[in-house]
Amino acid sequence: MAEMDTSSGGGHKKGPGVKKSKKLSTRVDLTPMVDLGFLLITFFVFTTTMSQSTAMNMNEPKDDSTQQLKVKNSGAMTILLGKANQVYYYYGQLEADKLSEQFKSTNFKEIRNLIVEKKKKTNIDDLMYIIKSDKESTFKNAIDILDEMSICDVPPGHYAEVDMTATEQLLIRKTEEANGVQ
Repeated sequence: MAEMDTSSGGGHKKGPGVKKSKKLSTRVDLTPMVDLGFLLITFFVFTTTMSQSTAMNMNEPKDDSTQQLKVKNSGAMTILLGKANQVYYYYGQLEADKLSEQFKSTNFKEIRNLIVEKKKKTNIDDLMYIIKSDKESTFKNAIDILDEMSICDVPPGHYAEVDMTATEQLLIRKTEEANGVQ
């Protein structure tokens, strides 16, 4: 509350015999203002809704060996994730005599074009992307490739994450050694 302080004196006239009048000053008490501030902060904290987290829906296959999907070589594209943001790919199944022609390297900037190109060339019923992550690959790379599938509008069930074979790991190691990937 505001109060008037009448303790100090002073006047506007000077000279002998002039009575001095008291000088009035005001002092504002800010305690209620602090209370009001805390009430407002409390009100906004309790009435504010936090942003809801968003997550990508994943359709995971069931572990039923009787319902395994057979994939045609012509419709399959295998994407291998290596270390240092390296991406390797091949179409169909690896053949020992054509490894140098089949096994190719790319990066995350160009993989989208390859995914879209494969999708355009292949009948949707035969289309399958097989995603395999190396031990040295990062979790971010796995999420990035799943995002690419979503961006390229690949229907669920036409891509799957599976374990890498020993041959594929060896190919990645040899390619990384030849290219000097650390």
